[in-house]
Amino acid sequence: MNKSNEEENIKLDAEYWSNRYDDGTASWDLGQVSPPVKNYIDQLTDKNIRILIPGCGNTYEADYLLKLGFTNVTVIDIAPALVAQLNEKYQGNQNIKIILGDFFEHNGEYDLILEQTFFCALDPALRESYVAKMHELLAPGGKLAGVLFNRGFEEQGPPFGGDENQYRTLFGKYFTFKTFNPCYNSFPKRKDTELFIILVKQPV
Repeated sequence: MNKSNEEENIKLDAEYWSNRYDDGTASWDLGQVSPPVKNYIDQLTDKNIRILIPGCGNTYEADYLLKLGFTNVTVIDIAPALVAQLNEKYQGNQNIKIILGDFFEHNGEYDLILEQTFFCALDPALRESYVAKMHELLAPGGKLAGVLFNRGFEEQGPPFGGDENQYRTLFGKYFTFKTFNPCYNSFPKRKDTELFIILVKQPV
């Protein structure tokens, strides 16, 4: 994937994200599985599909998947201390692969990628690269599913917001929109501020 010169200058800073988790200022951390994502996971029937959770954070979603018996979960995050904690937590669990690294440098093929506050954590200048990388990592017919903020933020992000029109333009080149609706079951403090998406990879 080729990045513009502007994008090359925007780095995912491991120290920054480690500090956010260490000092408790990762305000998007709900302390539990995002309800819309949980509801979607509950509808999945194939426990062997290859699932990726990028920018996984404390990865409540992965924890939930494993408890339900999913066997092929990969999580990736840039923050070393966080990944060390996850490695300790899941030591010996063969159903999860934990990667310390930059999502944009990751290689693999997945049937499903779950989006839960990774998109909003990235500088908006990286959004086109995000969409292209998601497309690259998904198998033919693979899905990108999860939640996006449907609002702006007064303070400089992260998190960074957006709206439906921006997202339709951004994802439309690479994905078919299977579901793209306001969330009816958001966590209370996110009520009326989220869109739930299921996007299907299309040939480009």
